[in-house]
Amino acid sequence: MIFKKLAYLNLFSVLFASTTFAATLTQQLYGTTKDGQAVQLYTMQNDRGTSVSFISFGGVITHIMTPDAQGKKDNIVLGFDNLHGYEVVDTEQGIHFGSLIGRYANRIGHGSFTLDGKTYHLEKNNGPNTLHSAGLGYDKRVWQVQPLISKGKEVKASLKLTSPDGDQGFPGKLDVEVIYSLSDDNAFTIEYKAKTDKPTVINLTNHSYFNLSGAQNSPYGVMNHIVQLNADRILQTDKNSLPTGEIKSVAGTPFDFRQPKAIAKDIRQNNQQLAFGYGYDQTWIINSGQDKLQRAAFVFDPQSKRTLEILTTEPSIQMYTANHLLGQIAGANGVLYRQGDAVALETQHYPDSPNQAHFPSTRLDPHQSFQSKTVFKFGVQN
Repeated sequence: MIFKKLAYLNLFSVLFASTTFAATLTQQLYGTTKDGQAVQLYTMQNDRGTSVSFISFGGVITHIMTPDAQGKKDNIVLGFDNLHGYEVVDTEQGIHFGSLIGRYANRIGHGSFTLDGKTYHLEKNNGPNTLHSAGLGYDKRVWQVQPLISKGKEVKASLKLTSPDGDQGFPGKLDVEVIYSLSDDNAFTIEYKAKTDKPTVINLTNHSYFNLSGAQNSPYGVMNHIVQLNADRILQTDKNSLPTGEIKSVAGTPFDFRQPKAIAKDIRQNNQQLAFGYGYDQTWIINSGQDKLQRAAFVFDPQSKRTLEILTTEPSIQMYTANHLLGQIAGANGVLYRQGDAVALETQHYPDSPNQAHFPSTRLDPHQSFQSKTVFKFGVQN
């Protein structure tokens, strides 16, 4: 299929389209970082009325606009109105709205790990542990973005970043590429690729906070959202939300989402694991292993009738009910975000895998290529 570049829209703007479908990608200036780097805003849109907007700063997904059952479009992810929110407020508060997380998503115990006999020390930013690699992670850097000409009914963009040897305390120069794509069947796909020049560990994810009612349209946040997780087991955690290494069945616990149920149903149960996280903030082990694209989660909002299906090649998914949003942060349109206003569903490898030999390995060697894929499919269900 041959694409035609139809027009340039103002300065910093491009549009790709074909005569057989309406998927487009536009670009415009979003802002400038404190150190003077230009940040671009990209918007993908398909012919079903769905659009995904992201910025080159942190690969942050700022908007996912989808129609509800009546055709009304709303932004279903939380975020800020401007670059200052993502660069300054988000950094200070450690929220990670919509961002790409690396080099290692989630927690590493005691801020250290040993690889080939050498111990590497990381910044501790979550009690005694390292969370989302601490410091200025991949979500606080400007990525190089290149629109791609697709061969199907979709539009794509490539985001690239080089993380030098020793960056964040991790060994090896890591070249990372993330490909965002939006298709005309309402599937938004994130593909992760990476190569290293020496042995390292890697765990990449996206940290979007979803509210299928729209960030401003639900008095109950996501508590009435119906969730189903394709997971029979869960990782046990300690008081700092770090996996203990123990894996338990979800049967008979508040973590059993094998059948669809509202998030609110069991979130206030007298359960030590829930108390540790002030709500849901656990890692579910996806059934049938890894490296095969499979359903991890399904979410339905009874208010808007929107649905979200998540498929991934990753072995686990972290569900987090925004437990640490305390009404002190003004997001988009001045909304004060609170506990339970959104749910993050982060597909990834297990937390603390470098320190847990029986967990799936997150090691990457120079002769290997890291590859991972997660698909977010949007729809409505009456």
